[in-house]
Amino acid sequence: MSAESRPVVAVLLAGGTGARMGSGQPKQLLVLAGRTILEHSLAAFQDHPRVDEVLVVMAADHLPAAEQVAAGFPKVTGVVEGGGTRSESTMRALERLGDRDCLVLVHDAARPLVSAEVIGGCITALADHPAVLVAVPATDTMVEVDADETVRSVPPRSSLRRVQTPQGFRSDVLRSAYAAAKADPDFVATDDASVVFHYVPGHSVGVVAGEERNLKVTTPLDLTIAEALLRAD
Repeated sequence: MSAESRPVVAVLLAGGTGARMGSGQPKQLLVLAGRTILEHSLAAFQDHPRVDEVLVVMAADHLPAAEQVAAGFPKVTGVVEGGGTRSESTMRALERLGDRDCLVLVHDAARPLVSAEVIGGCITALADHPAVLVAVPATDTMVEVDADETVRSVPPRSSLRRVQTPQGFRSDVLRSAYAAAKADPDFVATDDASVVFHYVPGHSVGVVAGEERNLKVTTPLDLTIAEALLRAD
């Protein structure tokens, strides 16, 4: 089946506990401009004409709350209990999908301002690449440091990007990457595209232009900024 004809499944990772927010509940359930952050993220994929279905991955203690929110979105076909890490949560979503041949968009539910253009760009790019990520150019100088917090190197800023989500994958490629990663006792990853990059290196990872407003709500300041952006729309 060609990439263009495969169904598109969005996986919203909402399994984090939001410790850095200091709110006592997952940040995805905090209210932002009258709706929870999770609702804003769900709406973006619910409203996109190329997305066929949505899975929500939520921390075990908050499954009922996520199910209540998801009930208002017809494209949601399941709320899955998340794992202890981001990678474990993605793997649980893959288990739910089984051996289906589809395109998978993995998105941080804590990025409630993702646009239709970014979502569509990921889907379109999967016709040319088996995996894609969303990124914006680095605007600050970046340094690599040693364990003692001294500078090891200063990479050229022109070649650096700040990675966002969604990240898109042909389902068979993402499954193969995680199968290989599970066999590695030293496996550690902070996002899904890096799993493909490291464990199935024969596959290219394309880069789709992101947007500065596609921020991740992690701290109270992020929540304030996101609220201001939504009220300005």
